[in-house]
Amino acid sequence: MTAIIFVCVFMLLMIGIGLWGMRKTSSLNDFFLGGRSIGPWVSAVAYGTTYFSAVLFIGFAGKLGWGFGLSSILIALGNAFLGSFAAWLILGKRTRVMTQNLDVITMPEFLQERYGANWFKLISAAIIFIFLLPYCASIFKGLGHLFESTFSISYDTALLIMIIITAIYLILGGYFAITVTDFIQGIVMIFGCAAMVAVLTSDAGGISNVISMISTKYAEHIPEAKKPSMLILGSLIFMTSFGTWGLPQMVQKFYAIKNEKVIMKAAIATTVFALIISLTAYFVGSMSHIFFDTLPMNGTKPAFDRIVPDMLNAHLPQTLMALILLLVLSASMSTLSSLILVSSSAVAIDMYKGHVNPNISKRKSLAMMRFLCLVFMAFAFFIARYEFAFIVTLMSLSWGVVAGSFLAPYLYGLYWKGATKAGVLAGMITGFTLAIVLFYKMGQDYSPLASSIAMIVPFAVVPVVSIFTKPPRKEIVEKAFKGF
Repeated sequence: MTAIIFVCVFMLLMIGIGLWGMRKTSSLNDFFLGGRSIGPWVSAVAYGTTYFSAVLFIGFAGKLGWGFGLSSILIALGNAFLGSFAAWLILGKRTRVMTQNLDVITMPEFLQERYGANWFKLISAAIIFIFLLPYCASIFKGLGHLFESTFSISYDTALLIMIIITAIYLILGGYFAITVTDFIQGIVMIFGCAAMVAVLTSDAGGISNVISMISTKYAEHIPEAKKPSMLILGSLIFMTSFGTWGLPQMVQKFYAIKNEKVIMKAAIATTVFALIISLTAYFVGSMSHIFFDTLPMNGTKPAFDRIVPDMLNAHLPQTLMALILLLVLSASMSTLSSLILVSSSAVAIDMYKGHVNPNISKRKSLAMMRFLCLVFMAFAFFIARYEFAFIVTLMSLSWGVVAGSFLAPYLYGLYWKGATKAGVLAGMITGFTLAIVLFYKMGQDYSPLASSIAMIVPFAVVPVVSIFTKPPRKEIVEKAFKGF
């Protein structure tokens, strides 16, 4: 009953914010970027809540905490200082200024205008549409199962509830509503993390005892011969930290900040938030060695996604479990709404407005964006409801393919005047192809390494091809780099 009350209050609050956001949304720029007026604290938490979804708490934390023990905390440190702090300092100012110079609001638009190639927008939008939509569906799927088990309602009903609530505040209030709800969801996540760690460490005898026990039990559970290699750990740190630099839903946060002066404040706030959330997740995951002698099983395979939920159900009182449910819900809905917004923009802004009808009116373009958000949620529901095999594969590939395609072109676009459209196209094709080929060649266990390679190689391909191809037009470079 406590969980139901918490969730109902939470949902009503989200709807109220959507209605408030609707009053502040009158243009496509307002809907997609909040009018580029978002302050440092809200921007920081919005970045962090989009970064960390339910996948971290339900799947990643349990699997990596069991496999790496306390070493999994290194991933959290990488996410905080590389994926958050360094991202804001290195990408924030240049992204904010350059996107204004070029008058663009999406990643595909940036690539098109920065390199002077109209077809970049279409290619980029297609990648976003194909690979981020299944990612949205995977989050809906996780939330559906969570509500099914918590409230004893059918999976289909749970999915519909999630879609209706997310649709209301996203379609009404756009990016402004997303950032405000993200801020509230971020506060819920912080309190939930604190409660989770406090109860579990207390039950295990205190923090110093917990650290000692994890180390001892990890050595018993994972013999030296079965320990994952440091190469895999390093690739996980790299993929989950630097991969975010090339994801459109993360980069969008830099487009929307109020001005460059808020960047340092936002960088510090995001880093603190990321440390709290990611350290909690991986530390709790590593505590599985204290509370489990054998892993929960799904048939003959370890059920890693049951590790953290089973620990919490066994040790947390009902009221705290309700708070943890809100934590997972918050982490998922914030990521989900950003993904839906970016996926919809790929069609509404980059494909339709960019190629079919460039002269569409402000009112009609805003209406189309809202309509497509609804359509994309319906697609995500359909995918989550009917788990097609090829869609499941796309979910596994999504992070590596998108980051591999965009990371090098985006960074070179911000910092190197000599990058050519031929070089960037070669880099995109290389990252895209390597992410898919290596995923199948190396297998799912090595997918972080495959994704990392797909992100790194284009950094060599772009300059090599650029040296031997037609240089970029001078007027484009001057316009993009004005003020630097």
